[in-house]
Amino acid sequence: MATMNISLPASMKEWAEAQIETGRYANTSDYVRDLIRRDQDRNDKIAAMQRFVDEGVRSGAGTQSSDALFATALKRTTTSPGNR
Repeated sequence: MATMNISLPASMKEWAEAQIETGRYANTSDYVRDLIRRDQDRNDKIAAMQRFVDEGVRSGAGTQSSDALFATALKRTTTSPGNR
């Protein structure tokens, strides 16, 4: 595993150390790795959403009214397995 040294203001160092004290992380390296993983996941989700937007723009104008689209979306959310 590669090593990286970082400098933090005192308040950020104290915050990181407090996260270790909660018992969720073994040390500051675990905490920083978790932050980076979360940031990577967030960026992946943003990139996926951007791809969906780009696909929508490339597909051109739709033929359904906004009311019909809303009704379809509403139906999907009320009939999904998590909402039963």
